[in-house]
Amino acid sequence: MKKSLPLRAAALATLALALAACDNRNANNNNTGGGNTTASGGTTSPAGGASGTLVVQESADIPTLDPGTTYDTGSGQAVENLYETLVTYQGNSLSELGPLLATEWTTGQGGREYRFTLREGVKFHSGNDFKCADAEYTFRRNLVTNTSSSGNWFLSESLLGTGSNANDDKSITWERITNAVKCDGETLVFTLPKADPAFLSKLAYTGQSIVDSAHAKKIGEWDGTEATWKAAVGKDLTGSPLSQNPSGTGAYRFLSKNSNAFTAEAFGDYWGDKAKIKNVVIQIVPEQAARQQAFLRGDADLIETGGRPIVEAQLRGKPGVAILDDLPDISAFGIFMNQDIKGEGRLGSGKLDGQGIPANFFSDVNVRKGFVSAFDVPTYIKQVQSGKGEPRNFLLPDSFPGYDQDLAAPKFDLDAAREAFQKAWNGQVWKNGFTVNATYRAGSVPAQTAMELLKQNIESLNPKFKVNIQGKQWSEILQDGDQGKEILIMTGWAPDYADPDNFVHTMYSSEGFYHPRANFTDPQLDAWVQEARTTTDTERRNELYSQIAKRAQDQAYYILMPSNPGILAYRDNLQGIGKDTFNPMLAFRTGTLWKDLSKS
Repeated sequence: MKKSLPLRAAALATLALALAACDNRNANNNNTGGGNTTASGGTTSPAGGASGTLVVQESADIPTLDPGTTYDTGSGQAVENLYETLVTYQGNSLSELGPLLATEWTTGQGGREYRFTLREGVKFHSGNDFKCADAEYTFRRNLVTNTSSSGNWFLSESLLGTGSNANDDKSITWERITNAVKCDGETLVFTLPKADPAFLSKLAYTGQSIVDSAHAKKIGEWDGTEATWKAAVGKDLTGSPLSQNPSGTGAYRFLSKNSNAFTAEAFGDYWGDKAKIKNVVIQIVPEQAARQQAFLRGDADLIETGGRPIVEAQLRGKPGVAILDDLPDISAFGIFMNQDIKGEGRLGSGKLDGQGIPANFFSDVNVRKGFVSAFDVPTYIKQVQSGKGEPRNFLLPDSFPGYDQDLAAPKFDLDAAREAFQKAWNGQVWKNGFTVNATYRAGSVPAQTAMELLKQNIESLNPKFKVNIQGKQWSEILQDGDQGKEILIMTGWAPDYADPDNFVHTMYSSEGFYHPRANFTDPQLDAWVQEARTTTDTERRNELYSQIAKRAQDQAYYILMPSNPGILAYRDNLQGIGKDTFNPMLAFRTGTLWKDLSKS
């Protein structure tokens, strides 16, 4: 089993997902489209001091409310406010983690054991008390189910030494699962097969939120026993009973969800600082123009805007609109050059005769250097990103730990590109030319512009060089990319957890998720990546990532896209949003949880 990121990747590529808020008057009258799913059995009440409504408008539905399979931003923005994790990010830091449902923790056995002291006096929305048994059940359930549509692969990597579930890896037993996570009284104990420096960051991921085990079992979820665990392996949780009737410890409790809207209210028995806004409504409004009109009228507090060009041209400077700009970019994008292209009919002649390319065309480092040097990053920043962003030296966000700011980024240099192409394939590339096919996501202006810039510059070097670009549906690109059939594609990665390994292993390891899209194996990089995954020495990890970045740049494995700072438009009567509190690993779009927002 391998992990899959269609929802997250597509959302990032289109810059399309966002929080939004809906009409105060409608929300206060509970006019949300007739919700047909409601929370059951709760004995709690809404927060007495909260008032008003946060209204959010999105283009797409929320796929699931079950933390065990939450792996997209649409679901995550709701789940992270209904549920809570053991630890969380502190302020706007991507590296500092602090307590949430755990109050403290210790490590032992050389980084292989973690012992968590859990918070007392916490209630679930059902009225049940939070206990260690709930945390034990949660993590065992995640290890047991572990489908490709969840983020549980990286939890399983840490606790079982494999990202697979028991259907795909027969060495996984009930004993291994129960030994990996268990309660010692009211202390939660994790035992890892080897040290994992990213483990704490993984526990901060929304999909590792703690569920109400008694409530889950009561409504028909897995009973948590050895007798039934095999039947639950790989089970799809998207529309699970827990998705329809969630019970978490978060500051908001679920009210209803249907194809038109999601509603929640402040939880009166929340253990921490109570929410200031009483109701939250996420409305599904597919039409961008309708969302924008609602936002400008003040009927929506936050909307899916369509990205920087829309914000700059149609929202900035309008009455009642506030803008938060230059937000940290935590994604990494590049143009992949496939060194072992699979499939028929994509290579033209399949030879270095000017009418096509061989399947291993990009295995020559000088071909790759030619393409890298021919990509005009400064023009891309100017034309596509309104001058925002900086060139990068690595497929790792420059906001992340492990990024070496002292390493220069590749330069746009047509003379260097010409020199590289003249050396490529012992001079045959320059002599005979080539015809190469590149694809981009249909409808993506940034991706199309990038490919057009690359085509223009490559073809300017030699009349025998041809780059044909074609728009394709994102689903096709994902499928063909995973099968190694794409030749030149732009793709990217959004982090599951704020650790460099989440990017570096994905992009640069021969065992990484994106390996089929680039198809190179570099034993030196593999060794460095593996060492960085297992050492807890921060200084050594930083040194390793710097070495990986330098070697990868020398080998020109990717055309690196620049950073793309975020921009947020919101109604100016919404407080609690600011750079000092904005954390891109939390609360997609707003950078802070609903409970920390207020309205004037």
